[in-house]
Amino acid sequence: MAVGTITTAGRARRAAYSFALLAGCALAPLGAQAQDAAPAAKPVVLHCPALLDSVAGKMLGQTSVVIQGDRVTEVVSGYVTRPEADVVDLAGETCLPGLIDAHVHLSSEFTPTVYSDMLHFNLADWVVRSTVWAKRTLLGGFTTVRNLGDSHYETVALRDQINKGWVAGPRILTAGPAIGSTGGHADDGDGLRMDLQPDVGAHDSIINGTADAWKAVREHYKQNVDTIKIMTTGGVLDLSGSVDNSQLTEEETKALVAAAHEYGYIVGVHAHGAEGIRRAVVAGADSIEHGTFMDAQDMKLMKEHGTYYVPTIYTGTYVTEKAKGNPHAYPPAVQAKALLVGPQLMKTVGDAYKAGVKFAYGTDAGVFPHGDNWKDFPLLVQVGMPAMYALQMATINAATLLKKDKDIGSVAAGKYADIVAVPGDPTKDITLMGKVDFVMKGGVVFKKGGAEQVFISTAH
Repeated sequence: MAVGTITTAGRARRAAYSFALLAGCALAPLGAQAQDAAPAAKPVVLHCPALLDSVAGKMLGQTSVVIQGDRVTEVVSGYVTRPEADVVDLAGETCLPGLIDAHVHLSSEFTPTVYSDMLHFNLADWVVRSTVWAKRTLLGGFTTVRNLGDSHYETVALRDQINKGWVAGPRILTAGPAIGSTGGHADDGDGLRMDLQPDVGAHDSIINGTADAWKAVREHYKQNVDTIKIMTTGGVLDLSGSVDNSQLTEEETKALVAAAHEYGYIVGVHAHGAEGIRRAVVAGADSIEHGTFMDAQDMKLMKEHGTYYVPTIYTGTYVTEKAKGNPHAYPPAVQAKALLVGPQLMKTVGDAYKAGVKFAYGTDAGVFPHGDNWKDFPLLVQVGMPAMYALQMATINAATLLKKDKDIGSVAAGKYADIVAVPGDPTKDITLMGKVDFVMKGGVVFKKGGAEQVFISTAH
C-alpha cells in the first residue's frame, strides 16, 4: 500500500467514529440527553408500591430502593428514607429491573426504501440515526442491549460515545458485524448484480474455512467488540431464496465458537434451520437466535448443553403481517420467506418452552421500529409462557446469558441502579410493558411521569 493511502474499510471505521462524535457534539449545546451525567451526591430513595424480584420470580409489596451514585445500596421492605435523600414516590407503579434486549440492531431500521437506501446512504447517515434509535430504546425501558450485527463496527463507536456521555442510550454490548460465509446471510453482496458484489473475506466478516474463522474473530477482537454473532443458516431479509439452509460447515462453526470463547466472548448464533441450529449447539454456542425451524432433537440438545433460546418472536409476526398486508412489501425472494416465518416461529417458541429450553429476551429490533421492543411480551404470553417468566427473560435470564448478572438483571444492593416502572401489575396485564413511564439507568432518571427528562451532557 502506498504511503498515505487509506483503505475503504479504514475510511468507514474513521467515519463511524467521527460521526458518532459529531452527533454528540451537535446535541450537547442544546442540552443533550446524558448517558453518564454525574449522579447527584445526595442519595436517592425510590418508593415502589410493588417491585419485581426477578431472581425469585415473585412480586414484592411496598419497597424502598436506596441509590447512591450509579449503584443500589439498599433494598428495604416498606417505605423508608435516608438523611438528605431525594425521595421519588412512584405511586401506582410497579418497579422492575431495567429491561435487557439481547438482540437488537441499533444502526439500522427497516423501511420500504431500505434496499435503495443502502446504495445512497453513507455510513455516517446510519450512525447519526443510530443515536435517535438508541434513545428511543432507552426510553422504552431497555437499559441494556446486545447489538447483534452492524456494518462497519459503527455500534462500537455508538457504545463508546454513550458511555462517555455524549448521547443517551442503553448500555451496549456489541458484536460488530455478524460473521457468515460467502453468499450467506451476512454477505452484503448477496442478490446484487455481479459488478456490485464486493470481493470480501475474513477481514469483512465473511469466511470460508477454519483459518478464516479464527482470523475473523481476531479482527473483531482488534476492533474492541463485546460479543460475537455468527450466522449458520439463511435469513429472511437478504435477497437469497432460502431462510433455513445451512451456510457454515460444522468445522467452521466449531472454529468460530472456539475462537470466540478463547477470547472470552459469548456467541449468539443466527439460525433458522434445524441443522444449522444443531451445528451451533454442538459447537458450544451460548444462544440460538430466531430458531424458527427448531426440531425436537435441537430442543433436547439445547437442554443438554444449557443453550439459551432468544426467539425474536415479534419480528417473525411483524414480517409475516407486512407480507400478508402488502404483496409488494418486500422484494419477491424476501416476501416468500416472510410469509413462512411468523406462524412457524409462534409454534416453535411454544413447543420449546414446553420442552424446558432456557429462554432470554431478544427482539431483533431494527427489523421493526426501535422503541417497540416491548412487543415480544404479549406474544410470549400468547404461546403459553407465564407473564412472570417473560419478565424474567428480559431481566435476570438475559443478564445471565450475557454474563452480566453481577451488575444488572435484578434490583439488589451493589448492582447498577437500572430501574423502570409501569402503571400497574404486568403479571396481570402484560401489555403494560408498552407503557413504561419511569426509566432510571445508572442512577440517572431519563423518563419520569411518562415524560422524557433532559440532562446536560458532562462530556467534553
